[in-house]
Amino acid sequence: MKESAKSRATFVFIAGIARPLLNFMMSKTWEGTEKLPASGFIAAPNHCTEIDPLVVGHMLYNQKRAPHFLAKASLFKVPGLGPLLTATKQVPVERSTAGANRSLQVAQEIVAEGGAIIIYPEGTLTRDPDLWPMKGHTGAARLALEGGIPVVPIAHWGAHEVFPRYGKTFHLFPRKRSRVVVGDPVDLSAFSGRPLDKATLTEATDVIMDAITTLLAGLRGEQPPAQRWDPAKQQQSKHGRFVERGQQPGTGTDAP
Repeated sequence: MKESAKSRATFVFIAGIARPLLNFMMSKTWEGTEKLPASGFIAAPNHCTEIDPLVVGHMLYNQKRAPHFLAKASLFKVPGLGPLLTATKQVPVERSTAGANRSLQVAQEIVAEGGAIIIYPEGTLTRDPDLWPMKGHTGAARLALEGGIPVVPIAHWGAHEVFPRYGKTFHLFPRKRSRVVVGDPVDLSAFSGRPLDKATLTEATDVIMDAITTLLAGLRGEQPPAQRWDPAKQQQSKHGRFVERGQQPGTGTDAP
């Protein structure tokens, strides 16, 4: 993607701060980066800690792919942060239907120009108690099927040890290791020609989530749960924190 001069300069500024900081905070291992398409694509990572975007963005930027995230619209109103997000063409996501459609349109433009758009299918930090990917939203599948855009699954593990989900402080010592693995583009050919109704998008989303989960299982060396965590079935909200900071998921007590 041809970034504007302002966007390139802003990315260089951010990278000049973020990369040394991330290298100090944790060691890193990246696998499968050669699988990133040369043209535009959707990156679909798992989401288990607030610093995930830095981890994924670091990997993509080092592969000379400027990362463009779908980010909460409220972040664009934060002093200092908002202008940086706008300058680097991050995509604000609103919860309304009209706002969501506008977000997907901008994302489609970025991909059409050869850019990388990062969409967290889970929509927020996983609610799964063991940090496995939970039930996904259909935005990534819709964008992929509407535009014939490849979806590249990405799994990472280790950053949550540096900054736990909903944590208050960083845990830098002993030094932790962040591992990222990039998978082959998800095969969505079975959905070609089908109407983009709820059933189709749900099935395609499940295929994407399966690909992410399989990669994560390989990183963790563990078997994922047989059933993917569904916040609705657990009476949990779809967005935002589902517990107060310092509390264990699913409880009302302070964490030890």
